Amino acid sequence: MNKPLRLAAIAATCALAGGALYGAGAATAGQATVNSTHEPYNIGLLTKDIDTYYGTALDADGVYQASADSPYAKDLARIDAEARRQIDKAARAAQHGHRAKKPAVVFDIDDTLLLSLDYEKKNNYGYNGTTWAAYVDKADRPEVFGSPALVRYAAEKGVAVFYNSGLSEAQRSAAVENLKKVGADVGLDAGHMFLKDAANPPAYLSGCAAPGAWKCTTVQFKSGTRKHIESLGYDIVANFGDQYSDLEGGYADRTYKLPNPTYFVG
Repeated sequence: MNKPLRLAAIAATCALAGGALYGAGAATAGQATVNSTHEPYNIGLLTKDIDTYYGTALDADGVYQASADSPYAKDLARIDAEARRQIDKAARAAQHGHRAKKPAVVFDIDDTLLLSLDYEKKNNYGYNGTTWAAYVDKADRPEVFGSPALVRYAAEKGVAVFYNSGLSEAQRSAAVENLKKVGADVGLDAGHMFLKDAANPPAYLSGCAAPGAWKCTTVQFKSGTRKHIESLGYDIVANFGDQYSDLEGGYADRTYKLPNPTYFVG
């Protein structure tokens, strides 16, 4: 997870101040007005709202977990149901020869498949590259409710699964291990999982990256990767992410914004 613009509680605060709800399709930190002249929402109250939204609770191991009956989980379930209908539609079209290209879905990883609530909560919704890397390397994040099952569902329907994440190449093995733990054990090879390789960026990102000189924005990196996937003969029928920057830039028939009130990546 590369977070150059991690505004965390500040961005989420402004979103709440504007009356936004953390729901499927609702405005979130991606639409924050961080330059507002109005008094922001009180940060102490905001963190309580975030806890209520996730149903945050410490488990027996001292890990903060989201509740399966929380508003967060219910929002995810609504997104999941809509996405399954889209996958079904694409799979039927492919079976009847109505698609020239093979259907595919693309998933972000952080807070789209693997939930980092424990890290966010224990770090006061801030970010430190060293502690974040150590957290990822533990490979023990819980699933985002329903997302690993959605990965398997797409594969069972004959829809190819790809991953498009800002995690670094150095974090690949931990990401694979963690995804296997939560049941997203589909397409975890290098040909289906695209991570940020700043040292040796792929040729299809040559417009914004060269060896040792990474200049790609999140949107450029992720949309450029989706363009590359489609160039391989796929039609991306659904693209999933918790940030608007995961979804912008085209090369997907439908986009699905998963809720995330704890940080913002531009």
